[in-house]
Amino acid sequence: MANKPYVVVEWNDTETDAKGWMCAYNFVGHYCGGGTRMHPTVTKEEVIRLATTMGYKYKACESLTTGGCKAGIAYDYKAPDALDVLRRFLTATAPYINAGVSIGGDLGVDYSDVLNILDDLGIGIPQTKAMKEDPDIHQGIVNHDRAEKELTYDGFKMYDMITGYGVAAAADEAWKLKGGKEGASVVIQGFGCVGASCVNSLHKMGYKVVGIADVNGLVYCKDGLNIPKLVETRLPKGELNKEAFEDNYEILPNSEWIGVDCDILIPAALEDVINKDNADKVKASLLVEAANIPTTPEADEILRKNGVDVAVDFISNLGGIRIYEAVIFRIVKIENMNDEEAAAAIVKDTTDLIRKQTRVVFEESAKTGEFTRDAARRLFTPDKSDTPDM
Repeated sequence: MANKPYVVVEWNDTETDAKGWMCAYNFVGHYCGGGTRMHPTVTKEEVIRLATTMGYKYKACESLTTGGCKAGIAYDYKAPDALDVLRRFLTATAPYINAGVSIGGDLGVDYSDVLNILDDLGIGIPQTKAMKEDPDIHQGIVNHDRAEKELTYDGFKMYDMITGYGVAAAADEAWKLKGGKEGASVVIQGFGCVGASCVNSLHKMGYKVVGIADVNGLVYCKDGLNIPKLVETRLPKGELNKEAFEDNYEILPNSEWIGVDCDILIPAALEDVINKDNADKVKASLLVEAANIPTTPEADEILRKNGVDVAVDFISNLGGIRIYEAVIFRIVKIENMNDEEAAAAIVKDTTDLIRKQTRVVFEESAKTGEFTRDAARRLFTPDKSDTPDM
């Protein structure tokens, strides 16, 4: 049974109708971590659910230093004053950030913007007092700054690809554990950094990506899409470039992605997109959650009944927090590596861990007969919260 969230804070903007929430689900070592999202549909309940997931995610990350938190702002991230709204939110929550709540980027919020604002506020990367006094952590912060600003992998910025490559590793591991055929077909919903990097990795591993849905529609080709071309020509904000479409591509409404005939289905955008109204349409035998909380509890019951296995979000998409954990806390020491070696070491650390935890869950599910999500939640129940860094 999940613990109750340790603290929830509500914020009301004084300049716009924006509202925001920060939820620290649990502190471990007086510290917790998670992203900040901005979207008109964000709610307090969503932020709490996401923070709870972060608690599980850090447990699956084998973290001894960090609990889970999340923040969300109900506002249009495309609005011209979105960055100003983010700045006022971070200013309002600065006392909590200074007390060990480390919030970064998420849907609609660029991590670099968060870091720039925190630098302006004199906070920098959020740390506890003990972290500030630890020379190893100081070196980890230097390494993290290098990873965030300089490192690339397969043509992506490190922070733009690490979650997607982790999801691809989870998909590959789960598919092999299921005894799936080579060249399995994949459909993904979402073509932002996570979706684009995920299909790029799966394509390189030999999977056939037959469908990609973005905000404008679903592009489908039963023989497989030209992934390198679509990734290379991707537009800002995760949109496909129609000029890169080939003659044999079908353009369908983006609502149809869930029912496409495929082996592996990957929701990589918003939460609750698989629900009681559409879960029966899933034809894939494996669902890999790249987005946070993309599947409702009602949908889980339908997927379970229909024999669809789920690679759960808090394992599949933990790449974004693992890189922070691994670099800041010196699990991966990159200071004496060149950029190519450093990037490869970070990616190997992340994908190895995700493969390991995916394997643990699927093997436990096979042994006990539990649904994969039930097994994962039991195996990675978060620690009870300690206190903020006072």
